Amino acid sequence: MDVRLAIDSFVLVAYFAIIIFIGLRMGRKEDNLEDFALGGRRIPWWAVLASIVAAETSAATFFGTPGEGFALRNYTYVQLTFGTILARLLVSYIFIKPYYDYKVYSIYEYLTARFGVATKNAASAVFLVTRVLASGARLYVAAIALALAYEMITGARPNPTQTLWIYVGASVAIVVLTAIYTTLGGIKAVVWTDFIQASIMMGSALVALGLLYSAIPGGWSEIVQRHGHAFGTHDVIATGLDPAKSGWHRWKGMFEVEYTIFAGLIASTFVTMATHGTDQDMVQRMLTAPDIRRSRRSLMLSGLADIPIVLTFLSIGILLWTYYQAYPDPTLPKSPSEVFCHFVLYKMPVGIRGLLIAGIFATAMGSLSTALNALATSFTRDWYQTYVNRHATQAESLRAVRAATVAFSVLMIIVSSLTSYLVIIRPDLRIIPIVLGIFGYTYGPLLGVFLCGMFTRRGGTNTGNVIAMITGFVAVAILSNLINNVAGIFGGIAYATPWWLPKMEFPWWICFGTIVTFLVAICFRTEHAHQRPT
Repeated sequence: MDVRLAIDSFVLVAYFAIIIFIGLRMGRKEDNLEDFALGGRRIPWWAVLASIVAAETSAATFFGTPGEGFALRNYTYVQLTFGTILARLLVSYIFIKPYYDYKVYSIYEYLTARFGVATKNAASAVFLVTRVLASGARLYVAAIALALAYEMITGARPNPTQTLWIYVGASVAIVVLTAIYTTLGGIKAVVWTDFIQASIMMGSALVALGLLYSAIPGGWSEIVQRHGHAFGTHDVIATGLDPAKSGWHRWKGMFEVEYTIFAGLIASTFVTMATHGTDQDMVQRMLTAPDIRRSRRSLMLSGLADIPIVLTFLSIGILLWTYYQAYPDPTLPKSPSEVFCHFVLYKMPVGIRGLLIAGIFATAMGSLSTALNALATSFTRDWYQTYVNRHATQAESLRAVRAATVAFSVLMIIVSSLTSYLVIIRPDLRIIPIVLGIFGYTYGPLLGVFLCGMFTRRGGTNTGNVIAMITGFVAVAILSNLINNVAGIFGGIAYATPWWLPKMEFPWWICFGTIVTFLVAICFRTEHAHQRPT
């Protein structure tokens, strides 16, 4: 074996060994479902903070965000982080207290207390399906490193069939390794390994940024010259408003551009409220903090951490574009999401390359472990203990949640394999819109029902909420032109889109899904006002 490859392999194997050891060590002595799901509510707030960051920063972020910087050559994507700070303030003071008051394991138990079992079931089912699809879709990204490593070692680009098998094999390896400590260690193993993985992820990203900058001849002046002008406000802020148009034609264009200041301040606020307020995956780690105050602290500080993280990865993408302009590479991958990994494998020094690859797997395993734990907890609490075994003992519930973790691991592998196939036949696809788009169709209706429960005392019923969620989904399907896109696959068209109806980009989907669902839900009134526990 080549010495350089041996060193990189040693770094990677050492990373896996340390992560699994820490996960099993920290997660030992899980005696009941509360320990498995909430860690006994004894996790320090700073560890919860790191876990939130690790959950947000998946392999899709590690490759996808540099891919956005490489493809767009600007920082407009960072606008989507503006609304996340406002949203975290809202989540901190609207959502977290009711979850602590009701002492929930699965946040959808709140909906049982507020509306009834039918609403809880609908919301929990939406979460389970959406989380499996979204987490499985972004899981394949980490496999990009192995596909490009195969090319580097053999000197030949793998054919589509070989690439698919590499992606599937890598997905299986990542899921199995992650499932080992997640299944046995529960949320404590997840949080503490997330802390290590977040540190490795940011450390490796900063190393990559520094090495990439130093590799560009001429430094900053070369970057500005290649870019065509000095970086300014226009490289960060975009309105999406076409000055050549007027009236509604001008404003309609705002919804048809992915990254604008309006999407960042308005749409992104709804996105983050949905992902951090109504997604068991993200909320569960917040509930491991000892009390409401420390839970809020970890959530709000994670919002401030988002901006430098996104700026770092976007800068990597922009520097990659500059570097390959100065040093053209005929073997450069066609997909923007693969460019960073290509640079890591072919240009990084030995040892550092191993660290960067470890950082890639760290982001994948960090987000995957949280998803598996949340899915298993929600299924066990919302379905197993409610319908399968209503009188389950602590030991039976613990066995059920571990079995559910294994089952969801298998589903993740299936979704990842299907996503890999889709990306292989469509290399122009960008992973960020895919992952966020999956949330867009379902998390608006989810957020709308939660807001109806928290902002009204009589609004919403079980039947009305289900109708409202379906209506919200249909509204997003129309605004995103989903129905015509599906019909187009079969060479047809479902309906003629009116001129005044914008084809909204993915950042806006949750916003309008929430608004429509909330307005429909409050049209249905309960007989008795809801009272929160005191």
